[in-house]
Amino acid sequence: MLAYFLRRLAFSLFLVFAVSSASLVLTRMAPGDFAVDALGIANAATIHDMRARYGLDRPLGEQYGAWIAGAIRLDFGRSLAYDRPVADLIPERAANTAILALSALALATLVGLPLGVLTGTRAPGIFTALVRGASVVLVSTPPLLTSLFLLFLAARSGWLPIAGMRSPSGPGGLAGMLDLIAHMVVPVFALALPLSAMFERLQSQAMREVIHAPFVRAAVARGVPQARIVWRDALRLGIRPVVSIYGLVVGTLLSGSFAVEIVTAWPGLGQLMLEALRARDVYLVAGCAAAGSVFLAAGTLLSDAALALVDPRVTE
Repeated sequence: MLAYFLRRLAFSLFLVFAVSSASLVLTRMAPGDFAVDALGIANAATIHDMRARYGLDRPLGEQYGAWIAGAIRLDFGRSLAYDRPVADLIPERAANTAILALSALALATLVGLPLGVLTGTRAPGIFTALVRGASVVLVSTPPLLTSLFLLFLAARSGWLPIAGMRSPSGPGGLAGMLDLIAHMVVPVFALALPLSAMFERLQSQAMREVIHAPFVRAAVARGVPQARIVWRDALRLGIRPVVSIYGLVVGTLLSGSFAVEIVTAWPGLGQLMLEALRARDVYLVAGCAAAGSVFLAAGTLLSDAALALVDPRVTE
C-alpha cells in the first residue's frame, strides 16, 4: 500500500508542475500581453517601458526559468493587475472558495447519500419516482443555469442577497455571521444541488446491486433487522462508487467554480482566475492554476486513500 501511495503522490506532484507550467507558457505565448491590454493605444515607448518594468520583454525560457526558481521557494511572482504578491492573493481567495466548497459538499452529502440509499432499497413508488426525476433534471442542468434560476428566485422574492459575499455596510459579530450565511445560500445551493443529485444516482445504483447480494439474503433469512442490513452492512459495500469520486469532487470544488462564482459575484479562486486571464496577468494565472492543481491533486490522493480503505484490492 505504501508503494501505491508513493506512486500516486509522484503523479500528483507531476500534475501540479505540468498544469502550472502550461498555464504560464500558454498565457505568455498568446498574442498581446498585460502592457498592451492596460495601455491600449499608448505609444510604443510607453508600452516598452511597462513591459521592461514587469519583465515581459524577457525571452520565454528565461521568464519561465525565473518563475520555476521562485515557485520552488513558494514565490509565484507579483500580480501585474493587483500589484501584490501572488502568494498573498491566492490564500485570500482560496479561503472564500473553501467556505462555499465545504458547505456545498456537506449539504450534498447529507442530502444525496441518504436519498440514494432510500431510492436504491425501496420498492418503486411515488417517492422514488419523484427523487429520481429531480436527480435526473439537476444532473442534466449546467451549474450556470442553476445559479441563474436561484438568483431569479432570490431577486423576485427579496428574501436573500443576490451577489457578493457581504453587505456593503459590513456588520460585525453575530450580525456579520448571519449576513455571510445569507449571502452563501444561493451559491451553496447552486453547487450542492447537482452534486447531491449525482451522489443520489450513484448511491442508488450501487445499493440496488448490493441489496440482492447473497450475504444480504442470508442476513434477511437469519432475521437481521432490515434497517441494520441497509444502513450498516449494505451501505458499507455500496458506498464505494461515491468514495471513488469524492476526493475528486473536493478538489474540483476547492479549485473554484467559474460559473457560480462569477454569476453570484463571489470573490473566490475561480473568479480570480478569470480576472487574471482577462488581464493577461501571467504570474497570477500561473499561481491560480498551481493552487487549483494542488487542490485537485490533494483531492485525488484523498479519493485514492478512501477507496483503498474501502476496497484494499485497488492497491494491487
